[in-house]
Amino acid sequence: MQLFGIGIDVVEVERIEHSLEQFGERFAEKVFTADERRYCDSQHRPGLHYAARFAAKEAVAKAFGTGIGRQLEWLDMEVVRRESGEPELRLSGSGAAFATEHGITAVKISLTHAKRYAAANAVALCG
Repeated sequence: MQLFGIGIDVVEVERIEHSLEQFGERFAEKVFTADERRYCDSQHRPGLHYAARFAAKEAVAKAFGTGIGRQLEWLDMEVVRRESGEPELRLSGSGAAFATEHGITAVKISLTHAKRYAAANAVALCG
């Protein structure tokens, strides 16, 4: 496998919590899939989990070199948990099309969060 790109992002949990409070469902539905919202809302501190997923999506956009926009939209990326608890990225829509067009066969992600910050990295692989 060859490296297509890497990305990293750090976000203040308070910033995401503020967006959720200020814009509510409008923000959540624009950035997170229904399954992501269901998972995050079921956690003790939902803001931590929303922030980690937000960071993951930003990290993937950096790994792809696209940013968030026409080639890769927020809802084209979904962070799911494997049975083991390991996070996994699922692509759909224009994100999946971009990956196929550029030979990206896997995107590995890692998430972390603490009281005030959440971070994620992403590695996009070809072949």
